[in-house]
Amino acid sequence: MTKETRAVLEGGPEDLPDRIVSVTAPGLDVKIPFRGGYEHFRATKRHQETPEGQLPVYEWWERTELPG
Repeated sequence: MTKETRAVLEGGPEDLPDRIVSVTAPGLDVKIPFRGGYEHFRATKRHQETPEGQLPVYEWWERTELPG
């Protein structure tokens, strides 16, 4: 059984629905589907206190659009 890791997303679109998300591998970039594209977040060395406990912070760094 794999232990789920949660992270806090910082930056990017203000209306991004979820700011606490599951990450499959700690430290790797996170790609969130949103409005016909993807919002990309990178791990930082920071942590933030949340209702789910202290979680790693991932910062937004770019958006990619899906073709079409």
